[in-house]
Amino acid sequence: MFGQLHPRDFEHIASVLAHYFVWLMFFCSLGFYVVAILAALRFSARKSAQSNSEFAPYVSVLKPVHGVDFGSEENFASFCNQNYANYEIIFAANAESDPAVPPIRKLIAAHPERKIRVVTGAPFLGENRKVNNLALMVREASYEILAITDGDVRVGPDYLRNIVVPFADSETGAVTSLYRGVAQRSFFGELEALGAASDFAAGVLVAERMEGLNFALGASIVTTKSWIQRIGGLEPIAHLLADDYELGHRIAEAGGEVVLSNEVVATMYPAQTLRGFWDHQLRWARTVRLCRPISYLGLIFTHGILWAVLAALLVPTTAVVVACLAAYLVLRIALALTAGIGVLQDGTVRRRWWLIPVRDAIHFFIWLASFTSNRVTWGDSEFTMKKGQMIPVRNPR
Repeated sequence: MFGQLHPRDFEHIASVLAHYFVWLMFFCSLGFYVVAILAALRFSARKSAQSNSEFAPYVSVLKPVHGVDFGSEENFASFCNQNYANYEIIFAANAESDPAVPPIRKLIAAHPERKIRVVTGAPFLGENRKVNNLALMVREASYEILAITDGDVRVGPDYLRNIVVPFADSETGAVTSLYRGVAQRSFFGELEALGAASDFAAGVLVAERMEGLNFALGASIVTTKSWIQRIGGLEPIAHLLADDYELGHRIAEAGGEVVLSNEVVATMYPAQTLRGFWDHQLRWARTVRLCRPISYLGLIFTHGILWAVLAALLVPTTAVVVACLAAYLVLRIALALTAGIGVLQDGTVRRRWWLIPVRDAIHFFIWLASFTSNRVTWGDSEFTMKKGQMIPVRNPR
């Protein structure tokens, strides 16, 4: 039968299949936006229905720090202003000479009513210095419940009160939080914050809605000493780049429930150069690809701007072009507003929502570039990733 077909017939069949494929992908991307909007609305409803709890166990707040940025002093101070009595704060820096140490010392002097201390000199367990510092702080912590937050995270006054509530249930292994961006006024810094609020958060909400969480987000992870012991301690993840993902994933694998908290935290996005923006986004993209390869490959369904443009090019009539681009813009911006403002109350989305198509176009090329290498830049060092492990390829600059 196929032997009787002319080569032009094969070209026609291939063209028809390509048309169907593009239209299928276009409608899949629109479907993803709809599902993400519904997940964000569901989360918002749950968040507004949150009730206060009298459950208030002692908590050790663990903060690995490295350097300072435009919001460091306010970030650190936010943990001292908690409507919560039973907690301590432990900071860990790589060395006493770290620029973060002086503002921490100043904070300690300004808040004598709080139990605050800073530790340095963590033993080397692996290339991930953050995990080295975390392991030191876990050993130093006085209490069972551990609230781990990045150095650039800022929290509201009820953060601790809300974040510990799920631990009243003995099945809870970890509690993690979504985060909004606080960006300096720069194009690339705001573009990065815009993507985190309107795209990354939407993906997390869909994952929680469809399958539940089996990972954690590094901005805020609350767990216990017992669960860390149950997964074999932090030493096994000290050579891994995605320590936050691995911590949550290993707790889930050990039988603990990973809960997405109603409490949203803030993280800083400093002014970026094009190179800094590209390196940071590429590192994040390759980290996600190596941690969740199937899910990351599936992101091709979410690149609505790509499929809208291709669908419009297939039938380049004015009506079709307008319909395709309008469908993408309406649903994509609706998702950004629902997740970024409705859930996260993100100021960058409120100001810069009109940049979302630009961000989506750039992100597609970052997604493609993430497949070209397993090399990532982190700070002043460069690593090759092999089975999630960080292998240095050169010395720090």
